[in-house]
Amino acid sequence: MIQPAETPLAHRVEEASLNAWPALQQHLFDGWLLRFNRGFTKRANSVVPLHPSTLPLVEKVRYCEAEYARARLRTVFRLTTLADHAELDALLEARSYQRLEQAQVLCRPLGGAGCAPRVAFVAKQAWLTAYAALTGMPQTAARLHELVLSNISQPCAFALILHDDKPAACGLAVLEHELVGLFDVIIEPTLRGRGLGRQVVEDLLAWGSARGARHAYLQVVTDNSPASALYASLGFTGLYTYWYRAST
Repeated sequence: MIQPAETPLAHRVEEASLNAWPALQQHLFDGWLLRFNRGFTKRANSVVPLHPSTLPLVEKVRYCEAEYARARLRTVFRLTTLADHAELDALLEARSYQRLEQAQVLCRPLGGAGCAPRVAFVAKQAWLTAYAALTGMPQTAARLHELVLSNISQPCAFALILHDDKPAACGLAVLEHELVGLFDVIIEPTLRGRGLGRQVVEDLLAWGSARGARHAYLQVVTDNSPASALYASLGFTGLYTYWYRAST
């Protein structure tokens, strides 16, 4: 069993990461945060247990299932090692919830001004167009992606690298007080291995550091070995783990 990561920094990062990827609707129920985003990304369409429960777990799970059914979404829980969720995890497994996508939240301290930028910092709309081109994102999903980014209340940086006048790599940074989070780092598959991802990450880190961030964080899926190796080489280490349980 993975032990809970009870540190102030881990809890601050979890809060900042939820703020950095806002849902279109959300509400609290007995210490659980229910997030709804028309089905775009599991993070923004899941139940996040934040505080200890006062109600029986079965009753709470049934309430969540009814709420997501009303929104015509499957019920998804995002569980972390910030607390002991073994009982809830076992209950969801007993109710035939699938375990999906385990990921690590990585963190590193920041310091220094960094090198001169090697990427372009562009407007949100130009970045969204480039991201959609790099990922092949359908138009419907692209519109929801734009809604998410438009609802971010903190300062953002949209990094982009072009190759032969076409998008080659991009990434997003969101600043909250002493933390900067990195999201949506993507490289054109035919251009991987050229250091473009490192350039994007390093320049976003420098952007955050110049604006007062003392720590940087990001999430990486556990089985993404190339990304994990890149982030380790940049000084990121594991802070806590999360995974999803989704109804069938």
